[in-house]
Amino acid sequence: MKNIRFVILSGLSGAGKSIALKALQDTGFFCVDNLPPALIPRFVELCHQTETDIKKIALGIDIREGDFLPDFLKEFEELRKNDLQAELIFLDANDDVLVRRHSETRRKHPLVDGISIADAIKLEREKLEPLREKADKIIDTSGYTLHELREVIGSFFYETGEKKMNISIVTFGYKYGVPYNIDLLFDIRFLPNPHFVDELRKLTGLDKKVVDYVQGSEISKKFLKLLLNFIEFLIPQYEYEGKTYLTIAIGCTGGRHRSVAIGEEVARFVKNLGYSPMMTHRDIEKEKKDLITR
Repeated sequence: MKNIRFVILSGLSGAGKSIALKALQDTGFFCVDNLPPALIPRFVELCHQTETDIKKIALGIDIREGDFLPDFLKEFEELRKNDLQAELIFLDANDDVLVRRHSETRRKHPLVDGISIADAIKLEREKLEPLREKADKIIDTSGYTLHELREVIGSFFYETGEKKMNISIVTFGYKYGVPYNIDLLFDIRFLPNPHFVDELRKLTGLDKKVVDYVQGSEISKKFLKLLLNFIEFLIPQYEYEGKTYLTIAIGCTGGRHRSVAIGEEVARFVKNLGYSPMMTHRDIEKEKKDLITR
């Protein structure tokens, strides 16, 4: 189990555990919230044995497991003794912030049962103190917004050079309809159209002759420069907002020439930024069939 990175995320109710778990999930962790401590060793063993070979695991533990906390601490120390890369992260915040967050979200504190929210927070601190004392890292979230907390958690667990965003690039033809679930849409039907050039009509945007034709005009060069600069600007803005999936759609009339040529250029550019874009030419074969039947 030496190759498994194992993170326990705990903390006070309202300190941001759910947001932090989501941030860990976005970095590639397999996340489970409130797994009974007695099942932790078996769970880690199953993750190690699974065919998917899970390498990063995060578990959320909070006051709802209060009766089991002594057992959890014992199991956690055993995992460390077995050479597992085990880390305990504790999220904290000052009382005023916790009271305000519970009020704003209208979520009931798990220990509020005939006592005030302030007393519930005090009691929770006492019960979770053993976890806090064992923590490898304590994060005070009092001054963080939701997006800032995600950014902080991500900065701890992203590997050097690793990018958060999963980027998909889809080319299509407007004659076949606009794709669903896209984030950015670029209509490039104003660019020179190879369809009206006899020697290029049966080729695609994957062929160099078509690429040279589409990208050769001054308007194409200017547009492509602006497009790539725009995409380079937008990606980190989306990442800062916590977005982990981005779909860029590029459309021309038939989805065979212009959109394909420009889409491939965008994919190369995004790859050079350090990402691994997924390229899909949705309608390139549809247009081919249309040409054959004409």
